[in-house]
Amino acid sequence: MSRVQLALNVDDLEASIAFYSTLFGTEPAKIRPGYANFAVPEPPLKLVLIENPGQGGSLNHLGVEVADTDTVDAEQTRLAEAGLASVDERDTTCCYARQDKFWVSGTPNGESWEIYTVLADSPTPNGEADGQACCTDLLVDGSPAQAEATACCG
Repeated sequence: MSRVQLALNVDDLEASIAFYSTLFGTEPAKIRPGYANFAVPEPPLKLVLIENPGQGGSLNHLGVEVADTDTVDAEQTRLAEAGLASVDERDTTCCYARQDKFWVSGTPNGESWEIYTVLADSPTPNGEADGQACCTDLLVDGSPAQAEATACCG
């Protein structure tokens, strides 16, 4: 199963959780300090809310959640064959989840897209307990959009 991910900056996490619970008729799949996500069955959507006061209503980043690492690899190969570059992040922890993923670089408008699969839940936002590097250390480029995309990691 694949679904589009939309990560939004929100001013007030609790108010946003209440709104999106009503809008999509489902409760969050995960709530952590400053973070929540919804696994919306219809339309298939992973909605991520990142508390970022003063930035509410703006896009944080986009993504496609896929079923497994093999699918991440297949998509990365397909996009490379089409001439798109990427930055690999394997066994990384970001947004309270251990993931295999890559970021697509060279998007036409500076938007940030990730293709990822969740390997396991994480008690920390960016793997502090595991000694992992934060995904902000792995920027695709120096653009403000990419910096925002990795803001979920601290």
